[in-house]
Amino acid sequence: MIILGLILLLIGVLLGVPILYTLGVILLIVGLVLMVVGRTGTAFAGRRHYW
Repeated sequence: MIILGLILLLIGVLLGVPILYTLGVILLIVGLVLMVVGRTGTAFAGRRHYW
């Protein structure tokens, strides 16, 4: 999810498409939050680990 967010962010910046830029930022933030929650070991949304 983090990699997809970075790709969409770069495509949005290079091509000047604001919706891709916005989606890239959202996916990047969500991916980073899930990564941090997964590394802390706490259960999130009924899952002990997030892959």
